[in-house]
Amino acid sequence: MENTLQFKTNINCSNCVRSVSGFLKEVDGIVRWEVDTNNPDKILTVEGAMPADAVIAAVEEAGFDIDLKI
Repeated sequence: MENTLQFKTNINCSNCVRSVSGFLKEVDGIVRWEVDTNNPDKILTVEGAMPADAVIAAVEEAGFDIDLKI
């Protein structure tokens, strides 16, 4: 089942987005993702059939902070 999850992060520039890209590509089930670097909370939106903890683990492994946005 596909869903959309949003996370608050500290991914704040295009270089940061590039840095996390390879880690998110490793998460099974992600169909599409993007980071709104213009938003003060740097919102990462992820679409697909993946567990939130897998996305969190990938972003943390890339060296960034992330929290599930409720």
